Amino acid sequence: MGSFGEDLRSERVSRGLALEDITAVTKISQRHLMALEQERFRQLPGGILNKGIVRGYAGALGLDERDWTERFLKAYSASVHPIEDEQGWTAFAANVGKARIQRHEAEELRLRWAGAVVLVLAVLTLGFFGVRYVGVHAGWWPHLLPAHVLTALFLR
Repeated sequence: MGSFGEDLRSERVSRGLALEDITAVTKISQRHLMALEQERFRQLPGGILNKGIVRGYAGALGLDERDWTERFLKAYSASVHPIEDEQGWTAFAANVGKARIQRHEAEELRLRWAGAVVLVLAVLTLGFFGVRYVGVHAGWWPHLLPAHVLTALFLR
């Protein structure tokens, strides 16, 4: 058994198929098919699309798609670049969802605190004016501070 690309090419040649024939059936570009046969994995689109290309190619040749996908994954991981697995994408999507929820909760918490501060300021303001209103009508508001304190504060 040779390398992945050589074996794939020999299977295609043994069936008498050209790359154009496989492209016509699978709609996979010849550039990607050649990249598979020559094991130039950097030229493939990446991620889960690579598996789809291998499955399409193997299916067009009448080969076992699962077996060839596993062989591709081994060849790809043996190359310089690690394969991006589906679990990695699942974890990424879950983390994005968690981040959105955390951002939403933080924003909601800030709004709650801002509302509480506004409410406290409103109660204090209304309390001040309520006490002042009652004090002015009862006559004790002008005498709240003694006159000598008022003159000392304002006539300096």
